[in-house]
Amino acid sequence: MIKYYNRATKNYSIEKIAGDKYLTWTYSSVVGMFLLEKLIKKKVFSKLYGCYCNTKFSKLKIKKFVDDFSVNMSHSEKSIDNFQSFNDFFSRKLTSDARPVPCDTSSLISPGDGRLTAFTEIDLNKLIQVKGMTYSLYDFIKNDAVAKKYANGTCLILRLCPTDYHRFHFLDSGICHASHEIKGDYYSVNPIALKKVPTLFCENKRQWNTLHSDNFGDVLYVEVGATCVGSIIQTYTPESKVSKGQEKGYFKFGGSTIVLFFENGKVKIDDDILKQSEMGFETKVVMGEKIGKVKS
Repeated sequence: MIKYYNRATKNYSIEKIAGDKYLTWTYSSVVGMFLLEKLIKKKVFSKLYGCYCNTKFSKLKIKKFVDDFSVNMSHSEKSIDNFQSFNDFFSRKLTSDARPVPCDTSSLISPGDGRLTAFTEIDLNKLIQVKGMTYSLYDFIKNDAVAKKYANGTCLILRLCPTDYHRFHFLDSGICHASHEIKGDYYSVNPIALKKVPTLFCENKRQWNTLHSDNFGDVLYVEVGATCVGSIIQTYTPESKVSKGQEKGYFKFGGSTIVLFFENGKVKIDDDILKQSEMGFETKVVMGEKIGKVKS
């Protein structure tokens, strides 16, 4: 059971997990863990399933998925009948008014829909994955010079579950460098898996780049793939000016994670998010929602 904080209702909700029984069995049983290490975490497994999700036959899954998880299709540019495949639905675009973005330059917005955890004054050698498990930023991006810039800074982890909108965006205007890809495995990023696989974020396939933002300094973006995420697609043009709220890219099928790093003294995260993070709860947010501000 995964409980998260809902800012809209100021109450806690229970997450409805896609493939809950499968995930629990895989990461909790001897046979499941054996299959995980021998097959499920491998690229070929996710690639094959990703290929199926690109076919017209996978369209049959869409309506049941929408019904089972109460996906709000009124925000989608396309109706259910107009998607060409399940991946087409999964990486759907939303209408222009579905995710409004604050105009003021001092507001920090969420780059996507998901469940957010925040950490301040971070230790680069002991970044928190889940309670009791840590990883190193040096191992995470494999670039010591870049990693050192974020000592004592702020780390945000935005977990996207399969039911979420899976396009991600820029949190501020600025110039973004090209992506660096790090090959890896395809473990689930669900909390069930995070508690079972040490340094999971450093094991999975991922991409990272730096946004030279106009208001928040140099922001490190890291997109982490997961089981059945066939691809992490970047849609922006490197080294060109980007705007706040502009699309940066999208994930194909599967739960995924975006990890952000801010330099020390650049950002102040909203108090309710920090409080919930300290208590061990994620906070549900949507793309464009204010989650902090420039630190004065």
